[in-house]
Amino acid sequence: MGDIYYHNGDGTFQVSYRKALSHHMPLNHFHSTFEMYYLMSGKRAIFIKDRTIVIHEGDIVIISPNILHRTINADLPEHERLIVNIHESCMASVKGTYDDILQPLFEKEYLIVKCSLQDRLSIEALAQSILQEVQHQRPGFDLYAQTSVLQLLIICCRHIKQSSMEPLESPSPMHERISEVVRYINSHYMQELSLHLLAETFYVSPYYLSRFFKEATGFTFVEYVNSVRVKEAKKLLESSKMKAGQIAKKVGFGSVTHFGRVFKSVTGHSPLFYRQGK
Repeated sequence: MGDIYYHNGDGTFQVSYRKALSHHMPLNHFHSTFEMYYLMSGKRAIFIKDRTIVIHEGDIVIISPNILHRTINADLPEHERLIVNIHESCMASVKGTYDDILQPLFEKEYLIVKCSLQDRLSIEALAQSILQEVQHQRPGFDLYAQTSVLQLLIICCRHIKQSSMEPLESPSPMHERISEVVRYINSHYMQELSLHLLAETFYVSPYYLSRFFKEATGFTFVEYVNSVRVKEAKKLLESSKMKAGQIAKKVGFGSVTHFGRVFKSVTGHSPLFYRQGK
């Protein structure tokens, strides 16, 4: 099976399948959708919000909307994965009736699901069903694929409710150290931040910080800081009536021009795109 990519045109549902010898991830690292990453074979490292986690064949990662994340090359780059992005609006018919079963999705920023062999057989069958539907596109395929995704989410949520969360595997002490730096950025993004300033704060050399930040998160230092600021700006554009200039200043950008340029490079849209309908 070759690479498969499908999106429904309004950004509420998309499916991406890839069997690869190396890492590849789209530029946008946070979405207004839930993202489900199913590792069908191989081993990956994935950075989510403030930590790097190792995932193995059969694991499913579900990431809530607007949480920064990125997959990173592991020791074994060869892998096969299915990524589904689905907006909460697509769950509306189920959510009203099954609030209780889907509750874990709305309580946590991300879930790591390590299923039993029995569940994995069901998951694999549903994954293949999704891929066949978007590949052949017979009448009603979009809805058929979405219902398969909802079944996958229900299996994952049942598993989370029935089992205690296993401690997550961190690749190394270096990754734990970088997690501290990331948490600092996540809570100080509105202030002036530079590589040298953080290197001093955490008693490491700028070279060490630059090199290992990229290795642990998949982002360069500047790319990560910009992504955090843009993510927060996007939230404010969607939820407040503050002017773009005020938002730029509030999230830590020195000028509106720079803010606009970085915002578009991170999201693919200008800030005003997220103001539509307000």
